[in-house]
Amino acid sequence: MDLSEATLTLSKTPAVVAALLTDLPPAWVHRDDGPGTWSAYDIVGHLLHGDATNWVPRAHLIRTHGTERAFEPFDREAMLRHAPEPVADLVDQLHTARRTSLTELASWHLTPADLDRRGTHPELGDVTLGQLLAAWVAHDLTHLAQIAEVLAGRYRHDVGPWRAYMPALDRSAAAE
Repeated sequence: MDLSEATLTLSKTPAVVAALLTDLPPAWVHRDDGPGTWSAYDIVGHLLHGDATNWVPRAHLIRTHGTERAFEPFDREAMLRHAPEPVADLVDQLHTARRTSLTELASWHLTPADLDRRGTHPELGDVTLGQLLAAWVAHDLTHLAQIAEVLAGRYRHDVGPWRAYMPALDRSAAAE
């Protein structure tokens, strides 16, 4: 896990989200693929909630307590209980939250030895700080792909025979 590559990738997520969703009609941003799936809006809320309660707080816990204290369980659907707001406001909040998260992470001046420090995940057990940070990058990229897939699903039936060349149109943006 290369920390500089990881943080560079993480820093790009809000801009990618903004490029995909800014100025789209609300009906498109809020469309999902049915029960048990998320809209692009839901996914942005999930990413924002992760910055507030998951990645950096867990990294901090590893740094300060190691395996002595397990992580708090992450509420993967907390964003579904928030009052709706314009997607542009949510994207702005993601920009701010991500900048804050990466600034805090950088202030720790992590070393390769720090990345090997261990913590305790409530479901997965023993994990390293490096694994946590790598999971954060993979999580972001997975959800960026999920946003693209749920948006593409808007044209699932409109593409006609080209659907055969677009396997993403046959997937649903299932809730994580």
